[in-house]
Amino acid sequence: MNIHPVSRVALNLTRGILHSSARRLLNTASTTPTAALSSLFVKIVEVGPRDGLQNEKSVIPTETKIEFINRLSETGLSVVEATSFVSPKWVPQMGDAKKVITSIKKKDSVSYPCLTPNLKGLEAAIESGVKEVAVFLAASESFSKKNVNCTIEESFERTLPLISKAKEHGILVRGYVSCVVGCPYEGPIQAAKVAEVSQRLYDMGCYEISLGDTIGVGTPGSFQELLWSVSNVVPVRALAVHCHDTYGQALANIHCALEMGVRVVDSSMSGLGGCPYAPGASGNVATEDVVYMLQGMKYETGVNLQKAIETGNWISERLNRANGSKAAKALTLKALSAASVCPPTPESPVKSKL
Repeated sequence: MNIHPVSRVALNLTRGILHSSARRLLNTASTTPTAALSSLFVKIVEVGPRDGLQNEKSVIPTETKIEFINRLSETGLSVVEATSFVSPKWVPQMGDAKKVITSIKKKDSVSYPCLTPNLKGLEAAIESGVKEVAVFLAASESFSKKNVNCTIEESFERTLPLISKAKEHGILVRGYVSCVVGCPYEGPIQAAKVAEVSQRLYDMGCYEISLGDTIGVGTPGSFQELLWSVSNVVPVRALAVHCHDTYGQALANIHCALEMGVRVVDSSMSGLGGCPYAPGASGNVATEDVVYMLQGMKYETGVNLQKAIETGNWISERLNRANGSKAAKALTLKALSAASVCPPTPESPVKSKL
């Protein structure tokens, strides 16, 4: 496509403004406990064991969950969200939270946050030795009422004592904001509303705010508007993006977030997940796809892509489903094809490299 010279100058100028603004936000934002060591490092928050598995219809054996987390810990990930201390009545899949978090092989280099939607959940997490928890609110009144049976304001009133108690015990608190672009009940959500909710969570003591596109309707355009609004009230270093790939926009939205200075990305191995209270929402963006893209962009993640793919294939087999990662599928088939063309011999064994 030919671009008029004047248009090309304008386009380059716009890009320059965005890049300089992102750098400004990175340089002026306050440091958080998990701030990136450099502008080329992107922290991956693996949400597969919690957000990924919570919506599976069949109850997954506790041993499988434990093994899944142990395998994730060996991929180079620094954050693995392990489980949720929620009522088994509402989320049966998470009924073994205490058993899971106390049985995994914890590594010093990995943090294992757990979702705690209420004080009872927090108390159970504290008893289980959890060092980091997550709380959540919605930017949509309708979604809040459907999800937690209260208004946004009432949700804040419930969350404040939870955050306070966690901090009293030296526990880090991460905040999730749901429906940051669209709601399955209300439709589009105003960026200003998301900024308001995010700022209040941050001011309450959440060191990091994860912006969740719960139903995956976001585009780079809407994400740019969202991030401009939120980064005016919350330091960009304290922001993360949590993208669902319902409309195939997740990687594009993550790319947009990176351009805006965000350096924390939530993802789920094999693209596992979805929200039980968001009709039609498909899974989270696949960790393997995110890592593949970031490697191609010369970002550092610390994640071994081969081990990530092996782990994604492993959990997919256990769940009797296809791996939802396009990168995993392509690289696995490539490795299998190479192995079939050059079969191993006793003298010269061939190892499959993904």
